[in-house]
Amino acid sequence: MKKVKKKRHLFITLFLIALLLAGCGGSSQAETVQNDTVQTQNENVSAGAHVLDTGSTSSADVHVLYADKTAQAAAQEHDQEENPNPAGRLRSLSHEGYILEQVVVLSRHNIRSPLSGSGSVLTEITPHEWISWTSNPSELSLRGGALETMMGQYFRRWAEKERLFPENYQPDDSSVRIYANAKQRTIATAQFFATGLLPTAGLEVETHVEYDSMDPTFKPQLTFVNNAYTRDVESQVKELYGDDIASLADNYRLLEDVIDMEDSPAWRSGEAASLRTDDTELILKLNEEPNLSGSLKMGGRISDALVLQYYEEQDDEKAAFGHVLTKEQWQKVSEVKDTYQEILFATPLLAPNVAHPLLIEVKDELENQNRKFSFLCGHDSNIGSVLASLGAEDYTLPDSIEKKVPIGSKLVFSRWTDADSNAWISVNLVYQTADQLRGLTLLDIDTPPAIFPIALKHLEMNADGLYAAQDVMNRFDQAITEYGEIIKKYEKGDDSASPAESNF
Repeated sequence: MKKVKKKRHLFITLFLIALLLAGCGGSSQAETVQNDTVQTQNENVSAGAHVLDTGSTSSADVHVLYADKTAQAAAQEHDQEENPNPAGRLRSLSHEGYILEQVVVLSRHNIRSPLSGSGSVLTEITPHEWISWTSNPSELSLRGGALETMMGQYFRRWAEKERLFPENYQPDDSSVRIYANAKQRTIATAQFFATGLLPTAGLEVETHVEYDSMDPTFKPQLTFVNNAYTRDVESQVKELYGDDIASLADNYRLLEDVIDMEDSPAWRSGEAASLRTDDTELILKLNEEPNLSGSLKMGGRISDALVLQYYEEQDDEKAAFGHVLTKEQWQKVSEVKDTYQEILFATPLLAPNVAHPLLIEVKDELENQNRKFSFLCGHDSNIGSVLASLGAEDYTLPDSIEKKVPIGSKLVFSRWTDADSNAWISVNLVYQTADQLRGLTLLDIDTPPAIFPIALKHLEMNADGLYAAQDVMNRFDQAITEYGEIIKKYEKGDDSASPAESNF
């Protein structure tokens, strides 16, 4: 096991620099109310910018790879979109009348630069220059560090309010754990969070493998694959996400318009063409992450880079290469990468396969009676696959352009006891809203991040939004066991499953 020591003076300096940088950039976004297209230009848009009219792209002539979802499922999705959180967004992680005993946080890293740097395909599919970052490709930005420090400060104030931590808490070696995947963006996120959480404690970040490699605990790799399993996964993707893929035509059109792809070097050379809804293929290989090829893969990369640019760049026009997008359009941009990630890591047959080591890790933390606070820092794939493995109900996050696992978001398991010494667990997604991310909003008890309660299928919350602790632990056991059941089922060599009707 390796530990990365926090150099307090360095991170305080970086935090101050990030705040200074943020103070130089803020500009408000002019929004135009629209349904499918933007028809009028906001009078506040500067002369050099223009509002995108995405038009309406018909998919009637496009061969759809997947079958449509059932009408019932589509209706449920519509209801979810219209009322994404019937209980309303929580204002606190607290539960009056209960004593906080333990917190386990599974975090996505905060704002990073795009995964592809100079000379990559991203530079060839647009005539524009992507923004200059304060970090190397795939690394945490200074802005991301500042935001993560703020999130750590919020958790400190909440933990002190609930008397989990005394003021200026100096934990022993076992009561607080900070563990990260060995990538710069995850280690740095953990360091900044720890600085905000316990600034006087000199916390160390624990890593388990060589720097810049993927820790098997956090790597969402397939440890079992065969032909029958692959065909059943394809069939499941077709059933669950076929309609989502087929409906991305307008999203693709928007991506192409934002980056002005038809004016790009790759387009002029014939190396790039319009994104399509009928060329998606699933790739499953042993000891590798699940993958997709085709337009959804490329669209996901473009979408990811634009979303990160939106968070990092405060000039609305620069963030969209001279265009002005509404919040709704930014959500359409993000929807492409969200769909890509959900297919790969939330498909029921895939999730337990890729999440198995992390499920064990989180369960072990929850069972550690000496632990007060655990912070495990990984990626959106980690949170998505763990939630899917635990049987989370479908959800759509409010106040975020990313609807499933926003940048810097945290899956928080908090353990409580009531007056009768009964144990309870609360399960929430905690994330900075799009406005908080772009505005570098300072967080405290009165100005919290967004807190979204997670509903677990077939488990009932009590009136205070808590699950019986044993029910949650049993759900972890079921998810861990599911991995073994999948292997047992498909190792029998039953190759009778018919291939999915797709060009996979």
